[in-house]
Amino acid sequence: FPTFLETGRVEFLYNPTLPILSEGASFVIASLNLNFLDEIIWPGHVEIGTGILKIGNSSVKIFQQLFHDGKCVADAETVIVQVDNASGRGKPLSAEARALLEQWILPNSGE
Repeated sequence: FPTFLETGRVEFLYNPTLPILSEGASFVIASLNLNFLDEIIWPGHVEIGTGILKIGNSSVKIFQQLFHDGKCVADAETVIVQVDNASGRGKPLSAEARALLEQWILPNSGE
């Protein structure tokens, strides 16, 4: 389940056509809350839904759901932080990154 979630985040955050990550920075997970709702049984097809709950100064709160053959089998909230590779400290998101992320704010996220 965590591998599926990571795949969804990587496709979303590291998309070369929609650059979110600042130069000289990396994303790290600050927290991950995963709810297991049902099993995933092989063979099958898993789809990953990803959206944004909140955009902070250097962090992003992401909501994801995993679907196995059309049934929701897990959901998760993950907080990721952009950190400067040299210092390891939080690095503010660029205005361009914020604009891109705002496109995926989930309705009624309350943030």
